[in-house]
Amino acid sequence: MNKEKNLQRLKRIEGQVRGIHKMIDEDRYCAEILVQISSVQQALRGLSKQVMQGHLEHCVTSAFASRDPAKAVAMQKELLELMYKYSQ
Repeated sequence: MNKEKNLQRLKRIEGQVRGIHKMIDEDRYCAEILVQISSVQQALRGLSKQVMQGHLEHCVTSAFASRDPAKAVAMQKELLELMYKYSQ
């Protein structure tokens, strides 16, 4: 997982959220606020994708490479849960 890249993304998202807070505080036009909320949601989806990629590259690969059947089964269950939880 590229920690620095993910932290930079998260800082941008934090800035966007602060911007939305300011827009609401200033009673800005609702449609403009909704556009910014959508932008934050998209940014979070992008961050989620990067974190998932890191999980697959490191944690999942490690669990399956260990050749420990219990670890492999636990990882399969975890992946299935993650897929269903975050695919909505």
